[in-house]
Order: sequence, then C-alpha cells, then structure tokens
Amino acid sequence: MAEIVVQAFRFGFLLLLWLFIFAAFRVVRADLFGGRAGRVAAVPPRAGAAPKKRGKGPRTLVVTAGPLAGTKITLGDQPILIGRADDSTLVLTDDFASSRHARLTNRGGQWYVEDLGSTNGTYLDQQRVQGPLLVGPGQPIRIGQTALELRS
Repeated sequence: MAEIVVQAFRFGFLLLLWLFIFAAFRVVRADLFGGRAGRVAAVPPRAGAAPKKRGKGPRTLVVTAGPLAGTKITLGDQPILIGRADDSTLVLTDDFASSRHARLTNRGGQWYVEDLGSTNGTYLDQQRVQGPLLVGPGQPIRIGQTALELRS
C-alpha cells in the first residue's frame, strides 16, 4: 500500500513540474510575441459624436517618470506603439515592459489606450487597462516604472 502512495506522489509532483514549465513558457512567449494583441476588439467613436477639432485635443505624449523621463512625442493620426521592441514608436528600456506592451490610438480626435497582452499590465490612473480606454489630457498612463501623459 505504501508503494502505491509513493508512486502517486511522484506522479503528482511530475505533473506539477510540467504545469509550471508550461506556464513559464506561456509567459515568455507572451512577452516575446505580444500575447493576444490581435484579439483586442476596436472601440469605434460613439454614434452621433462629432469629432473634436484638431487644435483642441492633446498634441504631445510626454514621459513624466522612468528611465526616459522628459521624452516627448508629437501626436498625429498614427497609432503609438509602446514597448521594448525596436520597431515601437516609444522604445522603453524598462525591465517591466513587454516587447509590445500597449498602443495609443486616435479615434475621432480622442486617444484610447489598450494593453496588448502584456505580462505586468498597463494602468490608466489606478485602473488596470482591460480593453481600449479613453485617455484624457493629464491622465497618467503607467507601464512598469514609466509614466506617460497626453498634453496639449
């Protein structure tokens, strides 16, 4: 009877070890390849909402904290990709950022932030970003130790 219990414990330990290896592999894969970025649904502007005039919306993305503090990016109509990957618009040197961490998108003059399946998450103020969220001027966007703001 004791030998069966020992074998059951060995099998259970082996199963737990393989589950740990699989989970670690998924985290590394999500960090390298951006996780589930293609599955995020786009949020169109509200029906009947008039687009804001070009001069009134935020015009600059400013890094307010972290290794790149003081960096400014002029905003246009193109999305801003944020992460450690070399092809990102804002390349972070933060160890807590994923390769393709987050994206800022202009929709009708309003900017939305969305997390691209990052490991450590993206935060707007104190709220974790689960889907596209509207970003107001001056609202802090936090990615690891880096903080960003949209400014006029």
